[in-house]
Amino acid sequence: MEGGPVKRMLLAACVCMVMCFGASLSMVSMVFAETDAYHVGCVFSITGKASWLGEPERNTVEMIAKQINDAGGINGRQLVLHIEDDEGDNTRAVNAIKKLIKKDKVCAIIGPSLSGTSLAGVPVVTQEQIPMLSCASAAKITTPVEERKWVFKTAPNDGDAARNIFAHMNLHKIDKVGIMTDSTGFGAAGREQLKAICGEYKIAIVADETYNPTDTDMTAALINIRKSGAQAIINWSIVPAQSIVPKNMKDLKMTIPLYQSHGFANIKYAEAAGDAAEGCIFPAGRIMAVETLSDDQPQKKVLADYKKIYEAAYKDHVSTFGGHAYDALWIIAETLKKVSDDPVKIRDEIEKTKFVGIGGVFEYSAKDHCGLDKDDFSMLTVKGGNFVVLKE
Repeated sequence: MEGGPVKRMLLAACVCMVMCFGASLSMVSMVFAETDAYHVGCVFSITGKASWLGEPERNTVEMIAKQINDAGGINGRQLVLHIEDDEGDNTRAVNAIKKLIKKDKVCAIIGPSLSGTSLAGVPVVTQEQIPMLSCASAAKITTPVEERKWVFKTAPNDGDAARNIFAHMNLHKIDKVGIMTDSTGFGAAGREQLKAICGEYKIAIVADETYNPTDTDMTAALINIRKSGAQAIINWSIVPAQSIVPKNMKDLKMTIPLYQSHGFANIKYAEAAGDAAEGCIFPAGRIMAVETLSDDQPQKKVLADYKKIYEAAYKDHVSTFGGHAYDALWIIAETLKKVSDDPVKIRDEIEKTKFVGIGGVFEYSAKDHCGLDKDDFSMLTVKGGNFVVLKE
């Protein structure tokens, strides 16, 4: 039949083109798979009552993600952050976590900022089997570990903060204390720890006052503490009362020592209190006084580098809260480099992680999903409007 060879040649050419096109598609798919982004979720209290925590956390992870992506990403893949603002509200936090898992398909979650919002998210990540690195402090976020398989945190335990405070009181022969705690999840958990631990240090709680996050005058509570015969005050809070209490004490001419919790580790609280903050004592991460550390301190270079880069980028003071996010994202980044974005493998790898970070020298294990201990705190005070390591 005339033209048969030509048709056969055309047919062969078409088959070859289809095969080549198919091979090209396979190569494109393979390249796309290798360069697909890693998706990590973040839930912070960027606005609302706890914005002093959430804003530096958001700033920090954005800064780190840019550094990572500008350097070529992780395993040649870009790091994409999906950041949600829970406004410090438990329901919003739960909804944000669900969105990140169901819609954004994240492989891990950093945050939330608060103890209450973190605890609210625990059942969700546990059910969905997505690892979460909370930036909050309450010990119960990661304990008991057998019920918190998918939950880790980068903030030190509130109980260890309490131990540092009580140990300092022992040095100064203080055995009667009045406590003040806010009604947030952080305050409630701190109150629980203070009451549980004080007996170990032979310290009696002779006054126990609580207040709402929106309260603007602590005078009545302070008068009750003065009547109790307390030799010192512990104010455990993450709300503006941290600045109000020292002001009210100054007005009342109360001169007994004021201890704040590690929630005080943002210089803005001291600035808001002004001269009244002078002499406040509190446990905190070493980022707040990095200039006073010896050069051989294991964290010093990490701390100094973070402080320099953050303050240059945002023209604002560094804080321990941003440090919690720093540690969480770098831990995730290092884990992604090793095991990619399988949530099960990420969880298992975090549990083996040792990491020198802002919060301290982390050593996670199957029995410890916090990774820090009492020695990762330093006792600080306010001197000349600055945070400095407390000298005994």
